Amino acid sequence: MSFASKDARQGVSIVLPRFILTAFLLGHAAIHLGYVSPRPPAAAGGPPWPFKLDSSWVSTALGLDVQLMRVAGGGLVAATLGGFVLAALAAIGVLPAGVWAGATAFGAIASICLLLLFFHPWLLVGVAIDICLLWAIVAAHWLPDWLAT
Repeated sequence: MSFASKDARQGVSIVLPRFILTAFLLGHAAIHLGYVSPRPPAAAGGPPWPFKLDSSWVSTALGLDVQLMRVAGGGLVAATLGGFVLAALAAIGVLPAGVWAGATAFGAIASICLLLLFFHPWLLVGVAIDICLLWAIVAAHWLPDWLAT
């Protein structure tokens, strides 16, 4: 015999996916803050810090000013964060469901631009996440069940 009522279990089955999607979107957004946060001290034999706004293959190839690239990178960090925060708020029902797809796509596109402009091989995972999110929205027309109702 179950101690939880059917309504309580049903509530958990609705809330848990929302929480997981929201945590995923916010976690993915938060990792981008590594670009604007202070770098940790380098450890002897440790890996290099991958989040650098002062080294971009674009600025090197085109001879662009490093300060300009830092400002552009900071703007992309803000756009990525903003898009994914709005998507997370829509996922939990604070914002209208119609905001979800556009905000997620906006955050993913900003993230891809940021990660490719300031490329480091470790960041391919982030690009893959963004591509999957875009595919889910654009190609598969995916909308979480609780937003479709």
